[in-house]
Amino acid sequence: MSFFGRRPKRSPTPTGSLSRQNSLTEGDGSNAKPLYLCSPFADAALVNGNFKTIVMLPKYVDVMEWVAVNIYDFYTNLNEFYGCITECCTQSSCPTMSAGSNLNYLWTTPERKQVSLSAPTYIDSVMSSVQNLLEDENVFPTKSGQDFHKESFPVTIKHVYRQFLRIFAHIYHAHFHQILHLRAEPHFNSLFAHFLAFGREYQLLDEKDIRGDPNAPVGAGLLWERWKISGKLEKGAGEA
Repeated sequence: MSFFGRRPKRSPTPTGSLSRQNSLTEGDGSNAKPLYLCSPFADAALVNGNFKTIVMLPKYVDVMEWVAVNIYDFYTNLNEFYGCITECCTQSSCPTMSAGSNLNYLWTTPERKQVSLSAPTYIDSVMSSVQNLLEDENVFPTKSGQDFHKESFPVTIKHVYRQFLRIFAHIYHAHFHQILHLRAEPHFNSLFAHFLAFGREYQLLDEKDIRGDPNAPVGAGLLWERWKISGKLEKGAGEA
């Protein structure tokens, strides 16, 4: 039975303008803290407790199919969130795929060249390529008797996961005030926490992917640190 039986639905554009003039930070100056790291926004969530039990492999379920189903769900939900703020993520407002003051992600072309793209072009490229993968029976088999490729599938999924992380990071960095405008921060935080917990559980994300380089840190990686300490991503509070 196919688990891709439904098409992702685009989130409706909210009424009213989502202005970019809202403050991205709390306080003034270079040491101002991003709003997504400030209380109560950083701790807003739909789920109380930790995500460990949510991401555990159910009994009698093949791990590759479990990963595939969750990848599809992350793709669908992330696409819907981005659909809500897409009018604010434009060529002029987001000329680079930025996720921090010193961090701009580059796109790798089929010729293996790295090029700088605007955020909307980058994200559209990611979502289009993932959609093509989801529809490829050689990558995501949906028919009885077909198996996932044991060597190439994990590599493909890690690449997809890394690209999803970059989209999350950009939204937190450049568009969290619009998420607040929609009062959707509990939903978005819960999705991101679920995404991080799942990625770590199945070794789809390296810690360096989440944190970034010391000279170019991923701002949203600090949420991972905060939630890990609080116990949201682990079995117990403060557990490594």
